[in-house]
Amino acid sequence: MIVGTIKARTKVLPPHLSSFSFGILLFKKYHVFMPRKWTEHELLVAMNLYCRLPFGQFDQSNKHIREIAERMDRTPSSLSMKLCNLASLDSYHRDRGVKGLPGASKLDRKVWADFQQDWTGMAERSETAFESLAGLNSIGTSEPEIVIDLPTGPSETERTVKTRRLQRFFRNTILASYENKCALTGMAIPQLLVASHIIPWSENEERRADPTNGLCLNVLHDKAFDRHLITFDTDLRLVVSNALKTKDIPEFQSANFANLEGTKLNEPHRFAPDERALEEHRAIFAA
Repeated sequence: MIVGTIKARTKVLPPHLSSFSFGILLFKKYHVFMPRKWTEHELLVAMNLYCRLPFGQFDQSNKHIREIAERMDRTPSSLSMKLCNLASLDSYHRDRGVKGLPGASKLDRKVWADFQQDWTGMAERSETAFESLAGLNSIGTSEPEIVIDLPTGPSETERTVKTRRLQRFFRNTILASYENKCALTGMAIPQLLVASHIIPWSENEERRADPTNGLCLNVLHDKAFDRHLITFDTDLRLVVSNALKTKDIPEFQSANFANLEGTKLNEPHRFAPDERALEEHRAIFAA
């Protein structure tokens, strides 16, 4: 009966009432909650959380989802559903036959597309929005990966803050995508894991926060990858430079390089490494 009454009364909205005011009246009379539209700021927070949490941890019972939902003044189920809406836009999941939750809004699609077109700019905006919910940076692992000189003025301070935000976003996204394990060895000690850039941070500003430009490696193989002493072929199998496997080499070196040659990378559950970026890396590999 209430639903029929509401439908009947919403056909003709009194001219002196806005839709918002009419919604308030409906709530007061019938105790009906009108759905609250998601804002772009909220979607920036949701996208940040989508990147921080491993796929499969989007359930409303997740303590991080419950905490953030409370700070956003939303229900855990609302935030959980939004994360699943975002998953439905992820081409990597679609290619695997994982559909996510249908019903993504136009704004959802716009924000998702903005990230794909400008990871660096959107990552900074997203991380800033996430920071506005104070005390939530404990989600993920946020250890800095690049040594930064102390700022000497306002512009340097701003640059340093931006750099740290991008590093934090990139690291959290990469580690979550690889389920906090080294893609080569399976090591699962966060303190010894690095979000490795395929195209170096210093060489391409546009790809600094792009998760398809990253791999999760342990500190040893990250350093070797950064120095182009190892790379990965088109089948994502490890290729080792002769410099690491010729002459008399220590057992440790042999065990961690020569003996691992041909090992296939464990692929992430989203944001697969970009083949073109890996091709660039192979082009300067120190064979």
